Amino acid sequence: MQLQSFPIKGLFVIQPKVFLDARGFFFESYRKSRYADAGIDVEFVQDNVSFSQKNTVRGLHYQAVPGQAKLISVLQGCIWDVAVDIRPQSPTCGQWQAIELSADNYQQFFIPVGFAHGYCVLSDTARVQYKVSAPYDPKEERSILWNDPALAVAWPVSHPILSDRDRQAPLFQRMELP
Repeated sequence: MQLQSFPIKGLFVIQPKVFLDARGFFFESYRKSRYADAGIDVEFVQDNVSFSQKNTVRGLHYQAVPGQAKLISVLQGCIWDVAVDIRPQSPTCGQWQAIELSADNYQQFFIPVGFAHGYCVLSDTARVQYKVSAPYDPKEERSILWNDPALAVAWPVSHPILSDRDRQAPLFQRMELP
């Protein structure tokens, strides 16, 4: 596998080695020792899968304590995936990074603890799988308004399909930092 880093410390795109032939494809989507050797030494404890329609925006979400590292993959379709640095002491706090993930590019996006996460569905539908380093805890669930002008995330949709929670999320400046 190959790792690509970003100016925001801790974020990585992982490109697994994909074996293609007349039958289709095969790739190893996760092996703890290989990820640890690459610097992603995280104990994942829960896998989640979501299915969404085109123009759906999910996010920006995070868990307050203990936080969640995430490893995002797309099983079907295509998404525009966003990570926002919310680490109070980070020189890049409030900055974001986005990448396009799809079932066709096989890439994964690793997001460490201390980031809010969200995505927009670009294809007709998308099935997204993500590993997390801490179980979901509704008491620790937090959100930031998806289109907060202070963050200026360049979402590729102007009228998204949103949950009530995401539509009513607080602004970044009013959020409870982890």
